[in-house]
Formats: sequence, structure tokens, C-alpha cells
Amino acid sequence: MTFVVPFDGSELASVALVRAVEYGTALDEDVTAVTVVPERKRYAREKGWIGPDESIDVDTIVDDLRAQVRSVAPDADFDAERIREFPPEDQLAEHVERLARRHDPSVIFLGSDNVGRIVTPLTSVGVHVADKESYDVFVVRQSGPPRVDALEPHAEFYSDG
Repeated sequence: MTFVVPFDGSELASVALVRAVEYGTALDEDVTAVTVVPERKRYAREKGWIGPDESIDVDTIVDDLRAQVRSVAPDADFDAERIREFPPEDQLAEHVERLARRHDPSVIFLGSDNVGRIVTPLTSVGVHVADKESYDVFVVRQSGPPRVDALEPHAEFYSDG
């Protein structure tokens, strides 16, 4: 089994990846980051993957996300899927979940400041990924180091914060 992290390059996705590595090291579990990239400019701009006047190059976006994963989690695997459409969030979440399930996750580490709130935003992919019962979900909301004594914090990652 594997710890899987949906990864879009955001700060909380990076923290979730680091947290998965910290737990994976302590528990001898592999870590895989998964990314779904719609081939649409609007989504890429919303995610900060391209600037306002840039054209979309999905291969470059995937390479950039892979490099971000490698910079904080060199031993983590990376799996990306391109999709032509820009579906609603719940359908995008289905793509993310399908990709995650390929890695037989024991736990999904999800970086989100929205999941689990009483008022759930309709635009959160994390909300839809977290509602599945076939795996546990670890929600990462804080960008600081873990507070579990048995975990060794990722020194390079937290040194800036």
C-alpha cells in the first residue's frame, strides 16, 4: 500500500506531500504524488501554472509539477494524467481519485483548508476526494511541522517558515 497525495503545486499540497513523506518514513510506506492536468488555459491560470498572457503547454506544466515534487520529496513517485476537458470539480475529483486508486492507497494525504468545514465550498476537488470510503484521508491544514514526536520533520522544507 501507498500514501498518495493529490498534488497541484499549491502550498498546502506541498505540505501534504511533506507530511506523507514524514509519516511514510516513520511507517515504512511508499509515497506517490498524483496530478491531473486539464488541457485548458483557464484552469492552468487559476492554479498559477501559467501567467495571464501565456499559452498552455501541458508537458511543461507536468514537468514543473514533477520538479516541485522532487524538490521536497526526492524518493516519492509521481504520476500525472492529462485530460482534454475542464470538468466541474466533482468530475475532476473523479479523475484524481481514479489516478490515486491505481496506486492502492492506504491513506490519501490531502492539503486543503476547505475539507471538513461545516460550510463546504462547491469548488473544492478535495471535498469530493475525501468523501470516498475505500481509503483513509489525512487532511493537512497547517503549513508548520508535524506535532507528533515520533516523526522527524523535513528540515529543509520547514526551514523557510
